[in-house]
Amino acid sequence: MARLEAHIPPRREVKNHSIDSTRWDGFVFRPGDVVIATWAKGGTTWLQQIVGQLVFRGAAGVPVLDVSPWIDRRGIPKEALFALLEKQTHRRFVKTHLPADALPIVPEARYIYIGRDGRDVVWSWYNHHRNLSPKVFEYMNSLPDRVGPPFEPLTCDVRQCFHRWLDEDGYPLWPFWSLVRSWWDMREQPNVLLMHFNDLKTDLEGQIRRIARFLDIEIDDAVWPDIVRHSTFEYMKRNAATLSAILDSSFVGGAETFIHKGTGGGWRDVLTPAEVQKYKAAAEKNLGAECALWLETGQIVSTRLGSARAAG
Repeated sequence: MARLEAHIPPRREVKNHSIDSTRWDGFVFRPGDVVIATWAKGGTTWLQQIVGQLVFRGAAGVPVLDVSPWIDRRGIPKEALFALLEKQTHRRFVKTHLPADALPIVPEARYIYIGRDGRDVVWSWYNHHRNLSPKVFEYMNSLPDRVGPPFEPLTCDVRQCFHRWLDEDGYPLWPFWSLVRSWWDMREQPNVLLMHFNDLKTDLEGQIRRIARFLDIEIDDAVWPDIVRHSTFEYMKRNAATLSAILDSSFVGGAETFIHKGTGGGWRDVLTPAEVQKYKAAAEKNLGAECALWLETGQIVSTRLGSARAAG
């Protein structure tokens, strides 16, 4: 793989009730570090599980969310988080919900961004948010130095929340369109891999091998069946409590609520044709036609080359 020639520093800061991009300040990368990025509910945990399975060679019961922390999340003092990561002797992989231009992009690390249709994101996020335990909101809002409004339970139904998310660009989390576009604009960088949620659903084995190639991980045929089995959505849902010690207490209904259906398309039974068109118009306006099509389908149509090809 060609090597990124220079360190690209963050060009902006992102701060709100949940994330703070300055928490990356002072993080010392190791060669081979993996950064897994999404907006939210786009397949982050699924990718963490897959990378964890490649790193730990198909081991069962890996507490992947504890091993692979979310660095920009407010809460755990970053010094403690950095100390945890410094002690790790395996290949490190971490999570972010930041746009590419709010992160340090360094030659020695690999970055994987996974995209998902914004409508599916909203439906998944809605289920996630409304099942958060009350103590999660209490904890997040008790932290010092919050920027912007507090993190609060939802008072809208899913259709109302969809419109507010669309009208207010990612409400109540953080801007959606600029984050997607920032990673799309990095797609030609040699140490950045764009993936799509749809491809994980339709070709899990092929996508695992694609990730392994990108990370220069040689797959041992003896453990391949375990890697695939432990990377399925069904396995993750059945074993959700093993992903992190805090999931059971963070969600009403426990850890299994955190891993929802993973199927997508629930918006098709709710949104009218006019509402669908509203979303499509916003996607094309904010992303451009090529990126908007990729986000919806996983396909990249190169207007410059006049040809179509699968993403990646």
